[in-house]
Amino acid sequence: MKTLIINAHPDYKNKEHFSYKLQDLFLKMYQERFPNEKPTILNLYEAKIPRIEEHQLLTVWDKQLNNESLTTDEKEVAETSQKLLDQFKAHHRIVVVSPLHNFNVTSRMKDYIDNILIARETFRYTDDGSVGLMMDNFRALLLQASGSIYTNNDRYTPLEFSRLFLQKMFEEIMGFEDFNIVRAQGTALLDEEDVWKNVPEAMQEAFVRFYK
Repeated sequence: MKTLIINAHPDYKNKEHFSYKLQDLFLKMYQERFPNEKPTILNLYEAKIPRIEEHQLLTVWDKQLNNESLTTDEKEVAETSQKLLDQFKAHHRIVVVSPLHNFNVTSRMKDYIDNILIARETFRYTDDGSVGLMMDNFRALLLQASGSIYTNNDRYTPLEFSRLFLQKMFEEIMGFEDFNIVRAQGTALLDEEDVWKNVPEAMQEAFVRFYK
């Protein structure tokens, strides 16, 4: 059961961030459960993540569709993207560690999704709509830190697009069996103790479900 941790925080080395603390808590539980194993960790803000723009994925996909030769730089983009896709598909447990930026995922996380949400690889089109290809006991877990609180069923609750976007992509598009979230929220409003008080219990519950 291989686990891939995708850290989408631009300042991922900063131990003061709650995103870092969420990942650290998960890793401690992981090491206790699987003492002889190590998860794969991909820090998006230190990795090369091709983007959908000219001379990157946009050009590569267009040339591949038309059977045109790629330049040396374009070949590197294509190979980098393929490696990200292969790595993603090789792990049945996907952990996304991310802050909430303007109600959504970070820009580098969106770029990453564009590299792994590929037709005939992680999903396919049918006459009745798209069908996920990641249905062999794949599970995802989002560890999310946010300055505000999004579980009070108020005007901010429907604005939290990050969880909704990722859940729809993983479950409905790619066919993941399960998607769960552990939140450290209210980081700009509450004391650290109040932010964290329910996190360990929530993480434990999510962890058990993640590896069942």
